[in-house]
Amino acid sequence: MDLESRIDIIQEVGEEIITEEDLRSLLQTKQTPIAYDGFEPSGKIHIAQGMLRTINVNKMAKAGCKFKMWVADWHAWANNKLGGDLSKIQKAGEYMVEVWKATGMDLNKVEFLWASDVMGNRAYWDKVMKIAINTSLKRILRCTQIMGRSETDVLQSSQIFYPCMQAADIFHLDVDIAQLGMDQRKVNMLAREIAPKLGFQKPVAVHHHMLLGLTQINTNASGVDRAIEMKMSKSKPNSAIFMTDSSDAVNKKMNKAFCPEKIVEDNPVLEYCKYLIFESVKEFKVERPEKFGGNVEYASYTDLESDFVSGKLHPMDLKNATATHINELLQPVRNHFEKNAKAKKILEEINSF
Repeated sequence: MDLESRIDIIQEVGEEIITEEDLRSLLQTKQTPIAYDGFEPSGKIHIAQGMLRTINVNKMAKAGCKFKMWVADWHAWANNKLGGDLSKIQKAGEYMVEVWKATGMDLNKVEFLWASDVMGNRAYWDKVMKIAINTSLKRILRCTQIMGRSETDVLQSSQIFYPCMQAADIFHLDVDIAQLGMDQRKVNMLAREIAPKLGFQKPVAVHHHMLLGLTQINTNASGVDRAIEMKMSKSKPNSAIFMTDSSDAVNKKMNKAFCPEKIVEDNPVLEYCKYLIFESVKEFKVERPEKFGGNVEYASYTDLESDFVSGKLHPMDLKNATATHINELLQPVRNHFEKNAKAKKILEEINSF
C-alpha cells in the first residue's frame, strides 16, 4: 500500500492526529510502526469499547501497523475499579479479550499484553519515576480526566500514580502511535512533551471519536471536555449498549434513545449509523409500512442523513432500523458467549460482580 493510502486510512480513525507531519515522517521511515491502545478492565464492555475499537484496530492494521492492546489491570486497580479487587479486574480483562475475539478483530496483527506482567520490571518503574520527577503535581491532576476523574475530585493516592504510569506505558512498549480516544488526549500530550527531555521517542497521537451516549445530556462544556461529558458510560447503563446485551435490551434502549427530528448535531442514533453500522455493512435497510413510505435502503451514510434532515426519515423508523442492524452485528458475540464454554463461564463470573 502506498504512503498516501496508509495516511488516508489512519485519518479515518483519527478525529485528531498530532501531528500529521509526524505521522507522515513515521510511515516514510518505518514499514510496520507499533500502535497501541490501553484499557481498564472494569466490568461489561459497551459497544464503543467493543465494536468501535475493533473497527479502528483493523483500520490501523490495514495501514500496516502492528497493534498492542494493553490490558491495564494494575491501572484499574489504582483507579479503584471493581472495588479495587485485582482478581475481579483481571477476570474482566479476560472477558474483554473474549469479546474482541468474536467481533472480527484482526488478531493476527494484534498482541494482548497485561500490565501486571511488567509491574515487577525495574525498567518500567524507572520510567514512571523519571516522568513523575519531571512533571508538576498540577499537571498530573489535570491529567486525571483520562481515568474518568476530575482534578477537583477527592482522589486516592494510587490515582495520582496513574497518569505517570500511562505515559510510561507508551515508552515501555516502544510505541510509535498512541491510538486512543479523545478522552486520553491530556496524557498523550504529556508523553509527547516530556519524551525529548527524557530521551524517549515522541509518539504520534491518533485520537478517535468518542461515541455519544444514548441519553440527552445538557452541558455547557466545549471541545474535548464536552465530548467526554457526552460519551456513553458504563456508570450510566441506559446511555450505552453493551456487547452482550440481549436483542430485547437493545430494542428498549434504542427506543428510548435521544433522536431529535431533523437534527444531526449530538444525535447518538445517527452516530451509531455513521461510526458503526456503515463501517460494517454495505446497505442500511429501513422497514416501514407503505403508508409511511415503505421500505428504503441507503448505500451511504450521507444519503441517510440527508433524508433524516429533510424529514423523509422519521426518528422512530431510524431507531427501529438502527436497533435491527446493531442486533445483527452483536449476534456473533452473543453466540460466542452462549456456545463457547470458557467464554460462557467468564461471562457468568462477570455478571456475578
